[in-house]
Amino acid sequence: MRKGIILFLLSSFIFQFAYAEEAKVDPQEWDFGQVKQGAVLKHDFILKNETNDILGINNIHTSCGCTVSESDKKSLMPQESTTIKVTFNSKGYLGAVQQFVYVNTDNADLAIIKFTIKAEVAKD
Repeated sequence: MRKGIILFLLSSFIFQFAYAEEAKVDPQEWDFGQVKQGAVLKHDFILKNETNDILGINNIHTSCGCTVSESDKKSLMPQESTTIKVTFNSKGYLGAVQQFVYVNTDNADLAIIKFTIKAEVAKD
């Protein structure tokens, strides 16, 4: 059991290190905490191109129509950053909510970058 945990932590560290060489997203997950039902929530993620090539953003899609996302830029030079703006409308939701934003790029090693937003929606 202990070896399994150590291997999991080591593999997680290696994955994060390899991922950081391609694009840096900090943080990749955002928790709005407890919110009132019907609130429109916004958060900006920062995506940085840490490759030696231009990184093209082909498109962005979300896991449901209640979440909308857009990028300030469609192409990033090496070491350049952009803002990924995310808006979530909590109308019709109650309890724990988790939605995803998928950024599709032209980099085969980093084809999809996933962002996660969370909230605990309570009645008014």
